[in-house]
Amino acid sequence: MINGSARKVTLTFDNGPDPVVTPEVLDCLAAHEVKATFFVIGQKVSLPQGAAIARRASAEGHWIGNHTFTHTCPLGELNEKSAMEEFEKTEEAISWLQQPLRLFRPYGRAGSIGPHLLHPAVVKRFQTRAITCVMWNCVPGDWRDPDGWLERALADCHSRLWSLVVLHDLPTGAMAHLGDFLKRLREDGFELTQEFPPDCVPILHGKIQLPLEAYVAKGS
Repeated sequence: MINGSARKVTLTFDNGPDPVVTPEVLDCLAAHEVKATFFVIGQKVSLPQGAAIARRASAEGHWIGNHTFTHTCPLGELNEKSAMEEFEKTEEAISWLQQPLRLFRPYGRAGSIGPHLLHPAVVKRFQTRAITCVMWNCVPGDWRDPDGWLERALADCHSRLWSLVVLHDLPTGAMAHLGDFLKRLREDGFELTQEFPPDCVPILHGKIQLPLEAYVAKGS
C-alpha cells in the first residue's frame, strides 16, 4: 500500500443529470468542498430540467463533459455518421458552457478499455475543435453494487498514486454513500483534485498525448 499522503483522487460522474440524484450529489460535494466533473448524456441535458441541473453544476465550479447523446453503443462500433451524431448533438446541447476545457468521455460498456471506444472521424473532430478526451482508471461498479462499491473504490484508490474514479449520478441508491466515501478519502490522506491524471488523457486540447491504438477503431 502506497502512502496516502502522496496520492490524489479525481471524481467524475457519468450518465446524468438525474432530476433527484444529481442535485443531492451537488449538495454533498458542496458540503465537502469538492469539485468534480459531470459527463452528461446529451438526451438528458437537452431537456429543460436536465439543462438547469447542468447549469447549476457549472455555476458551482464543476466541469461538464460530453458523454455521447444516447449512451447506447460505443462510438468505435458505429458507422461514421452515427458516431459523429452522438458527439455533435451533445456538443450542441452543452454549447452554453464556459470552462477551460471542452471535455469528452466515451461510453466504455462497464468501464472496459479498448478500440471500441472511439471512431477515427470523431478523433479528427477532437483535433479540430480542441477537445480533451478523458478516460479512467477506477470503475468501482456503483451502478451494479450500490452498497459494496464504497469499499472496492477505497481499496482501488489505495493501489495507485492518482485515481480517476467513475461514479454515476443515477437513482440506484449508490450515491447515498458518497459522503462517507469523501470523508474516508480525506481521513486516509488523499488529495481531492479536479484535474485529470495525465495517463487518463490521451487527447488534450485536441493534441494527441498518448498512443491511440488502444482506444480507436480501425478504418472508417
